[in-house]
Amino acid sequence: MSNFSRRSFALGTLAATTLAACGNGIGSPGPATIDARVDSTLNRMFSEFPGTQELASRAAGLLVMPLVTEAGFGVGGSFGRGALRVGASTVDYYSATSGSAGLQIGAQQFSHVLFFMTPEALLEFRQSPGWAAGADVEYAFSNNSDMLRAETTTSLSPVIAVVFGQTGLRVGATLEGSKYTRIIP
Repeated sequence: MSNFSRRSFALGTLAATTLAACGNGIGSPGPATIDARVDSTLNRMFSEFPGTQELASRAAGLLVMPLVTEAGFGVGGSFGRGALRVGASTVDYYSATSGSAGLQIGAQQFSHVLFFMTPEALLEFRQSPGWAAGADVEYAFSNNSDMLRAETTTSLSPVIAVVFGQTGLRVGATLEGSKYTRIIP
């Protein structure tokens, strides 16, 4: 019998989380795959949350992360890939990663869109070598999709996050501490 320690369990969990994050369905066939998934994610969001269409029309840019995989057991992490859209055009591709430690167990997948409501917020995001979501991001959750309207949120925060499509066994989805880095797919 082998001796199974907490340290080896934590390292095994971290390795499994990393592998799970890499297999999140985005793959690496390139920009066309990411763009197709971004289009599908936007269509789903606009149909489920009609108020986001007006929000998008007022935004300087949108960062769309079609699928983020998050898993943890004591030690956890998340990973996803997406695209930054300005108008109807993709201008850059990004990855989102995060790590965490503490009381946690489970795995989930979700989609999210960051709405950059001011040109300054978009410029700051694009110029940073690695932008981290923090306290300046306002979350727009709504059980009633009609409640999410541009006029109620645009004056409150330069960056608004809409998180939706959660599936899995983990409670809650947060972007706090997520780092976004420009990639070449």
